[in-house]
Amino acid sequence: MTELDLHHIFELSLILVMIAAGVTAIAKKFNRPYPIALVIVGTVIGLVNIPVLEQLKDFITEGEVFNFVIITLFLPALLGEASLKLPFSHLKENKGPILALAFGGTLLSFLIIGFLMIGLLDFSIPNAFVFAALMSATDPVSVLSIFKSIGVNKRLATVIEGESLFNDGLSVVLFKISAFYLLTYLDLGAGGIGYGLWEFIKVISLGIIIGGALGFGFSQLTKQFDDYPMEIIFSIILFYGSFLLGESVHASGVIAVVVAGLIFGNYGAKIGMSPTTKLNINNFWDVTALLANSVVFLMVGLEITKINFSDKWGLVLISILIVLIARSLAVYASLIFTKNFPSAWRHVINWGGLKGSLSIALVLSLPRHFEGREDILIISFSVVLFSLIVQGLSIKPLISFLAVNKKEEGYKEYEEIIARRHRYETAITEIKSISKKLFISKTAAQELVAQYEQELSGLQTQMEDLFRKNPELKDKQQTILQRHALYAQHDAVEVLIKEDIISNEVAEQEQNQIIEKLVKLEE
Repeated sequence: MTELDLHHIFELSLILVMIAAGVTAIAKKFNRPYPIALVIVGTVIGLVNIPVLEQLKDFITEGEVFNFVIITLFLPALLGEASLKLPFSHLKENKGPILALAFGGTLLSFLIIGFLMIGLLDFSIPNAFVFAALMSATDPVSVLSIFKSIGVNKRLATVIEGESLFNDGLSVVLFKISAFYLLTYLDLGAGGIGYGLWEFIKVISLGIIIGGALGFGFSQLTKQFDDYPMEIIFSIILFYGSFLLGESVHASGVIAVVVAGLIFGNYGAKIGMSPTTKLNINNFWDVTALLANSVVFLMVGLEITKINFSDKWGLVLISILIVLIARSLAVYASLIFTKNFPSAWRHVINWGGLKGSLSIALVLSLPRHFEGREDILIISFSVVLFSLIVQGLSIKPLISFLAVNKKEEGYKEYEEIIARRHRYETAITEIKSISKKLFISKTAAQELVAQYEQELSGLQTQMEDLFRKNPELKDKQQTILQRHALYAQHDAVEVLIKEDIISNEVAEQEQNQIIEKLVKLEE
């Protein structure tokens, strides 16, 4: 590849990032889920002939380029970022539903889709179960971005994220077995099933061992440094190293990254990271994940337009129906024995099991000579498009309908008191300001001010009564105050450094204490 080619690829990549960043910024500005906006914009760009972007579309939609960008470049970063910030305590508290969905639900979905594809659409065994593996992977990015915008229960978000982290690894393993070894195992009869089961266990176990060993090793390494730029570099090496090492020894690279990220983000953070390091590592991976997700979903939209759906609409519709049925059966069956798990949450998890970039990247990785590849491509892209657009846009109304984001008792009264208090305080400020400008007498102004102050006094009494009935509302206000007080303390220390009143050593010590309190406050 010449220098000119590399320069051209860089230009195309920069254009892609600029479009992705622009769409994401607009979506966030209007409080809309940016992944869905990116898929829609990508699809529109793919369908409309825009001369300036034709080379970009041709470059991005090459199967090899798409597969490399999604699986090798972005997947380890996205998995690492999610697992790094997922506390063990949250996983432990929700291990029942997470394990039931990630393992039981994924296997059930895989089997149901596979057998229905054989029975209803007469697919061959490998094709049916390759498609089943592709559709067993869920992508939580879109639905979690919606959750954040409307304040859904944190436990529900943890369960969906936990399911996705582990079921992605499981789905990749099932895909590889279905695509390359399934017929061989079936030809061997009962012995072949044993071989298949052993391969399944081996791939997952090796991934856990590799991720665990590297996660532990890099956690110990962080103890030797108190240098957050260096520790950020360690985290990059850990995520990509776990993935590539796992893949090179035919283990699950996805599971290796997830395990490594969980250990590094929990054990490593506890033994070897200062509060400053934790904050900066989290900030770095927040930015990386936002960039990766923005580019990925724009690429998904562009890639979908390359598929020819003509004369395949019957196949597409039945495939979508099969995936929806299998997801529903898998979710409700796997959670049947889970106690203290609201029915409304089960409905949200069912409809929120969106398919995304991993499914498309895996199907594009199928060899060109794989029999039935085109049909699998068409139905996989169709399900992903349906999932992101139809399910993605309807999940928010569903959440509202099921009252999943229902605010706690007393919250409406709390908001009304806050609104009125703000109104009256603004009125008092305006009266005092106008009185000075227009030379209005104090007596005239004071009577109005006294009326508003009396109203404020009544509101204060109402607020205190509300806090007694609903102490969690008071906790929320105190959390906001604590956060802003800590920010102010951090700024105050910065002023003392600039004025050369305190030493850098003392300043760093004080700021670390402040950051540690901020980190605890956010947990």
